[in-house]
Amino acid sequence: MIGRLCGRLAEKNPPQIMIDVGGVGYEVDVPMSTFYNLPALGEAVSLLIHHVVREDGHFLYGFASADERAAFRQLLKISGVGARIALAVLSGLSVDDLASAVARQEAGRLIKVPGIGKKTAERLLLELKDKLPSAAGVGGLAPALAANASDDVLNALLALGYSDKEASGALKTLSPGLSTSEGIRQALKILARF
Repeated sequence: MIGRLCGRLAEKNPPQIMIDVGGVGYEVDVPMSTFYNLPALGEAVSLLIHHVVREDGHFLYGFASADERAAFRQLLKISGVGARIALAVLSGLSVDDLASAVARQEAGRLIKVPGIGKKTAERLLLELKDKLPSAAGVGGLAPALAANASDDVLNALLALGYSDKEASGALKTLSPGLSTSEGIRQALKILARF
């Protein structure tokens, strides 16, 4: 089985890339979180691989981190979740955000991912509990804020139209001990810079 590929990035066509390893091009599907962090074409790239062998072919899925690959493998174990949905989940949420949503049983965050309905989201919450690599750090979403304040700030940012990734990224940079309103104000200032 293929566990890792190191070579030159030959093509980028989301969500698929091609890695040239010694003259052989490997087509690899990657989540958007990995895709956005890829180097320029022709540059060196190294990805952890999940290799699937089926009757209709061999399929490679690439990940920038071991946590991402572990989360992908956990998602595949869930009935009704295939590689396409697992990639969509990891494209819409980071592993930490997914672990946080599971720990807090926030089906609404999962429903926003294309291809995830209410029943699938509930199944994911149930079956992923305590199985994700970053699940130990439930407070990892926003260690600077109290749990209630971080939930309120997150919900406010989502209601304003920011993505889960943007909102969670802003939460991670907030100062400790903020009230909800001050947390929202600071998060909006942070998001305005990008």
